[in-house]
Amino acid sequence: MTQKNNSIQKCGSCGKRDFVTDNETGEIFCKKCGYVIPEQVNETNSIPYNVEECSTGSPTSLAKHDMGLSTVIGSRNTDSTGKPLSTSMKKHVRALKLHDGRSLGNPSADRSFRIAFNHLLKLKDKLTLSDIIIEDAARIYRKAVEKNLIRGRSISALMSAAAYIACRDAEIPRNLKDVERASNIKRKDIAKCYRVLVKELELKIPVTDSVQYISRIAGKISILEKTKRCAIKILKTVYDNGMAAGKDPMGLAAGALYLACIENGENVTQRVISQSANVTEVTIRNRYQGLQKMRTKKHRAKSVG
Repeated sequence: MTQKNNSIQKCGSCGKRDFVTDNETGEIFCKKCGYVIPEQVNETNSIPYNVEECSTGSPTSLAKHDMGLSTVIGSRNTDSTGKPLSTSMKKHVRALKLHDGRSLGNPSADRSFRIAFNHLLKLKDKLTLSDIIIEDAARIYRKAVEKNLIRGRSISALMSAAAYIACRDAEIPRNLKDVERASNIKRKDIAKCYRVLVKELELKIPVTDSVQYISRIAGKISILEKTKRCAIKILKTVYDNGMAAGKDPMGLAAGALYLACIENGENVTQRVISQSANVTEVTIRNRYQGLQKMRTKKHRAKSVG
């Protein structure tokens, strides 16, 4: 048994508009030539999707306090054409505003999210972080809020620690001093929050490779490519001998770069490297002396062998 279906625009074979539907199989075919309409156009009431014509909002993001899903009802009592609303419509809009406000949930939690993610956007600009790092930091912070780790702690310090963890996880060369400068929060407070997040959320943070910091330090001062390759070679020897354990990656990279400058005859002082690496001159001297002893032992072992 068949029924007429004239909602299809035009037959792809004969161009007629007379269609029938088979109730048993669900197929739509042309009454004139028998051409079967493809299955994807069976839903005649569907609107064709076009990305360019579709007006959607901004994509959802964990780095937004409402994840980009909230609605905003305007305060104007006019419609889209500028005409004033009727009395009944005004009452309806007021009811919608009331329900919308109640659906937002806890206002204090929303306020803390606003503070945290505004701080995260500042860190993004000052530390030149990508959107992927920002999303990862927001995910870590939301997990901390779910476990109630924010209670009794600074929102900004906890978010700074989450951003630092995201950088470590993505192997982005940013240390605690960089985060301290960008966030204007004491390094001690950020380190405390960092330890809490790692312990309570059971995060596995990869070990930072000092080689990543060589290009960063050398980029701020005029150092030859030959010297940078020499510093990287020194650091690889350090890791092969297991001497990098317990040492600051940035300080180790600065000491290796200073040793490479001396071996290649480049006139670069410890103060210049310390300012570029954001470490003290004492740290550079200590790492330099340790690396020099390692190189001396290695040369003696070669000469004996």
